[in-house]
Amino acid sequence: MLTELICFVTVVVILKYFFFDDDVIDVGTSDYNALFTVAERLEKLYGGKAHVGLQIPDEDSGTRQSIDLVLVTKREAVVVCVKNASGFISVDRDGTWVCTGSHKTERLPDPVAEAKQLVPILESYLEQRGITLPEGYLSCKVICSNPKFCTIGSDSFPSEVITYDQWIQLKPESNLLSGWIRGAFHGGKKEMQVSIHEKLNLVLSTAPMWDRLELKGNKFVLGEFLEFKGDGEDIRALGNIRRSKVSRMTIQKTSMFGLAHSKLQVLYCLRDYRGEGASASDWKEVTVHSRTEVKIQPKGSTKVRKYKLSSVLSMSLSA
Repeated sequence: MLTELICFVTVVVILKYFFFDDDVIDVGTSDYNALFTVAERLEKLYGGKAHVGLQIPDEDSGTRQSIDLVLVTKREAVVVCVKNASGFISVDRDGTWVCTGSHKTERLPDPVAEAKQLVPILESYLEQRGITLPEGYLSCKVICSNPKFCTIGSDSFPSEVITYDQWIQLKPESNLLSGWIRGAFHGGKKEMQVSIHEKLNLVLSTAPMWDRLELKGNKFVLGEFLEFKGDGEDIRALGNIRRSKVSRMTIQKTSMFGLAHSKLQVLYCLRDYRGEGASASDWKEVTVHSRTEVKIQPKGSTKVRKYKLSSVLSMSLSA
């Protein structure tokens, strides 16, 4: 009986090790997933490009300011702060949001004030990069994308806030009929000159940003890549995947050994400092064990996380 129990536990551990990626569930990725979900929907609704997870240098503080996303269309550019808050939400006199859930009440610093502070910081950065935007083209919005977001006194929310009820009612640009929907992102502005639009996208695509992990199950993690962990042979094979040399890594495919995925083929793209786009020759390939891990410091967390490469689809590194 004892022997059978030991065998059963051993089999469970082996299956869990190879087939179940606890790291993917353990991450608490809901906030990150909300950013990419909002970005994807905005691009579909209004066209243009959404730049996610920016870290814009702030000369005044000497630090980098995190921006959830910037939507760039031919009409304008919008700094978007995504709030994944849930519960019954009200606005205090000082602009603080009071979030009351089933077990506790939290207070969030004024999200609109935070979003507005990011606008001049981004404008200053763009000017340093040679782009001066027409007055009023850069604005800000706060999007509440959590279905469990319930407003108390919706009239008390500033016009910059798009509540969940408003968010789900947004329609593609061609169907913008009601005034508040039209005003959500478009203020009747003329389309930006094509040259400005293209330059803005180029600058933001090369701006500092958080490193990004895309995991199985349509999950994302933003943070700072630290290192790989695994066998010495695998670490040496991955030695060239460093921030200064590589911009992107993907897990191309797995090879099978018995019942478990034992090997992973990792493709990585050499960083293109010329701005000409990666060519086929810029992609390199290595093979490592599936148990190899990547360590990352998630944005807004003090805890370092580890993920098996078998649970990772891709990783993008900021310069």
